[in-house]
Amino acid sequence: MYVAKGNNMSSIRQTIDVDRRPEDVYDYLMDAPRLPEWQLSAVSAERLDEGPVGIGSRVRVTRHVGRRVMPMTMEVTEFDPPHSWGMRGVDGPVRARVHGEVEPFDEGQRSHVTIEIDFEGHGVGKVLVPLVVRPQVRKELPRNEQLLKDRLEHTGQ
Repeated sequence: MYVAKGNNMSSIRQTIDVDRRPEDVYDYLMDAPRLPEWQLSAVSAERLDEGPVGIGSRVRVTRHVGRRVMPMTMEVTEFDPPHSWGMRGVDGPVRARVHGEVEPFDEGQRSHVTIEIDFEGHGVGKVLVPLVVRPQVRKELPRNEQLLKDRLEHTGQ
C-alpha cells in the first residue's frame, strides 16, 4: 500500500470484478489513448515514446482537476502483464502514484481489478491535493472502475 509521505492519509483504493480475461483487461488498461474512455477526469492521453509499453514509458495526460485543466506526465514504474502495473507523475503540481493489479478468477475467465492511487503535491499542489484532488478521486475512482467494467463487458473492447 502506498502512504503519502509526511502525513497519515492513506492511498485511495478501489476494486471491481470484470467479466473479461486478465489479458484483455490489462491490455485495455495500458492503452494510454483510451484513458478518457473510462476515466472521468481525463481529457486526453498520449504516449510520449514509441515501441512497446514497458518500464520507463511515458504518457502525457491532461485532466480536469477541480476547475482547472492540468497536463501531467506519467511514467511506468512497474510492468508485469497481465498481473500488475505502476505509474508515477514526474511533473506538475499534483503527482500521482498509481498501482494496479489484475487477478484472475473463474478459471481465468474473469478478473478482479484493483487500482490504488496516492498523491504528492508540489507548490500549489500542496493545497490542491487535500482540498481538491483527494476528494475528487475518492468520488471518481469507483465511477471510473464501473466505466471500465461497462466498457470491457458491453462493447467488446
